[in-house]
Amino acid sequence: MRAAVWELANQLGVVAATPGELLSAALLTDARRTVRVELPSPHPRDVTGLVDSLRTLGHLRVELGTRPSPAAGAARPAPFDLRDPAAVCAAGPLGVTAAYEAMADGDDHGGLRPAWLRAGQSLIRDQEPAARALVLLAALTDGADPRTRDTLKELAAGADWSVRWSRARGDASAPWPGPVAALTTGGGRLLMADRLGTVRSLGAPGEGTPDRVTPGGPRVKALAALTDGRSGDPTLLLLDERGRLHVRGAPAPRLVTAVATTLERHPGTSLAVTAGAVVVGDRTGSVHAFGPQGLHQEAPHSGRVTALAAVDAPAPLVYSGGTDGTVRAWSPGGPALRDPIARRPYPVVALHAAPTPTGPAVAVAWNDGLVALHRPGPGRRDGAARHFRPGPPVRALAVLPDGSLVVGTDEALVCLRPR
Repeated sequence: MRAAVWELANQLGVVAATPGELLSAALLTDARRTVRVELPSPHPRDVTGLVDSLRTLGHLRVELGTRPSPAAGAARPAPFDLRDPAAVCAAGPLGVTAAYEAMADGDDHGGLRPAWLRAGQSLIRDQEPAARALVLLAALTDGADPRTRDTLKELAAGADWSVRWSRARGDASAPWPGPVAALTTGGGRLLMADRLGTVRSLGAPGEGTPDRVTPGGPRVKALAALTDGRSGDPTLLLLDERGRLHVRGAPAPRLVTAVATTLERHPGTSLAVTAGAVVVGDRTGSVHAFGPQGLHQEAPHSGRVTALAAVDAPAPLVYSGGTDGTVRAWSPGGPALRDPIARRPYPVVALHAAPTPTGPAVAVAWNDGLVALHRPGPGRRDGAARHFRPGPPVRALAVLPDGSLVVGTDEALVCLRPR
C-alpha cells in the first residue's frame, strides 16, 4: 500500500504517507485539472481503490494508465539481501518497499528498513544508487548499525550532497527536539520552533544539539530573529497560525510593536526580518516591509505569500515564495526583479537565504517535497541549483553561514553540505 500511495502522490505533486494523507493533500489542490496517473501493470487492487477515491473529489479528473514494469521493480519479494545497503540502493524500489512492508518480525535490518519506510516517497523515484544512498543516510537514526551508516556514506560519495549531521525521532544520544515548524539563524545560532511555539537554540550552526529552550506559546507558522550586532541572545519574532506577531526575549522595539498592532487587524501569512525592517506577506500576494523610513509594498505573487527570507548585504533584499510556485526577489523601496529566482507548478512551503562572498544563497522547498539550494558563484549558470528530496513533507529550511543547508520535517532535522 505504501508504494501505491507514494507513486500516486509523486504524480499528483504532493507528499503523503497514507491513503488519508493522500486524499487530504489532493483535496487541498487548488487547480481544477486532469491528472493521468501511470502505474506499473498489473495494478494492485489497492491502487485501483485509491484512484477511485481520488475521482470522488470533484476538482480532479483522474485517468489511470499503465507503464512497463521491469522485474526488478515489481512489487514482489526481493531476491537480494535486505541488510545490504548496496543491494537495496541498486534494486527496484517497488520490490524493496514490498519486502520491507511485508515483514512482521520487527527486524530493522541494520536501520535500513525504518529509514526506507520513512523516506520512501523520495526513494521510489528513478535515480542513481548514490542519490538513493544519500536519502537513506539522511533518514537513519543513531540506533542504526554503524556499518550501515559507513557503507551508505561510501555509496553516497557521488551524490550532490554529504550529510553533515542529523537528528531524528528515535535518536537516543541526541534527543529529538520535536516536529519542526520553523527554522532561522540568529546570534550565531540555529534556531528551531516546534508546532507548539517552543524555540530551541541548537548551539553553533555546525551542531545539532539543543542547548537553550524558550518555553512554548502559540502554534507557530514562522520564526525570525532580530539582532543588534552585539553579543547576546537575539529577540525572537514568532508569527502564529492566526497571522499574529509575538515577541520573545528583549523588549520589543517600537517598530516591532507597531507591526504587531497592524497584524492584529490584518493578519500576516509569512515573516522575515532585515537589519532595518520587519517584512510580512499576506494572502493577496503582497509583501510589506515595515522600516524606519516607512512602509514599502510590492505585489509579486498571484495568491498567498507562503514564505519569506531576507538578507542585508550589500543592501536589504527580500525573497518571497507563494502558492503560485514562484520565488521572487525585491529590494524594499525599489522594483521587484522581473524574472523569478525559481518557478515550479507547486506551492512554495519554505524559504531561507544567507549572504555569501559571491552573493546570497537561497533555499526553497515546494509542496511536492523538492528542496533546491541556489548558490551564486563564478562559472555557475543562472538558476543552477542543488536538489534534495527527504521523503516526508518539508516544514522549514535554514542556510548556514558556511553554505550548509538544514532541512526540517516532522520526523528529522538534517544538515547537508553541497559538494
